[in-house]
Amino acid sequence: TDYVFDGNKRTPYVETDKTNPINVYGASKLKGENYIQEICEKYFIIRTSWLYSHFGHNFFTSILKLIKEKDTLTITTEQTGSPTNANDLATGLLAIITSETSNYGVYHFSNEGSATWFDFAKEIVSYSKDLKLVKIVKTDNYPTFAKRPKYSVLSTEKFQKAFHYSIAEWRKSLRNSINNI
Repeated sequence: TDYVFDGNKRTPYVETDKTNPINVYGASKLKGENYIQEICEKYFIIRTSWLYSHFGHNFFTSILKLIKEKDTLTITTEQTGSPTNANDLATGLLAIITSETSNYGVYHFSNEGSATWFDFAKEIVSYSKDLKLVKIVKTDNYPTFAKRPKYSVLSTEKFQKAFHYSIAEWRKSLRNSINNI
């Protein structure tokens, strides 16, 4: 997860950047990563960010639901990350499995590009027949269970080079997701 980072950086995080989780969730994930690295000689640890699908409860499905229920959506611009389609992640994991590589280690996988939650919501809404107004709200007014990193864009360069794999840009992937609903 991108939550292993504190969000103080302003360029995409690479796998070797110092981890510094700011919440219990991130700390538990980092503890799991460290444990795997201690006990396993060969491993793949895949960090991802802002995972969504048209199944389950996530930002994407929440916005689709809110489009039907509300006239105006209020979303923060104070957090930046890379929305990641679960299908793209699954396909990326298959690329690892079928590669028969020995390039073990930690990798980042997220859709290319970056967005704020506001950008992501606006893009989802733009595909709706029932267009809604999307307004900006301060993070302090946007209730979450845990503190989130303000910036958590992940560099996927290492993954793409190691597995000769091209990762789709997040808007293109979102469009594909919406077309498949």
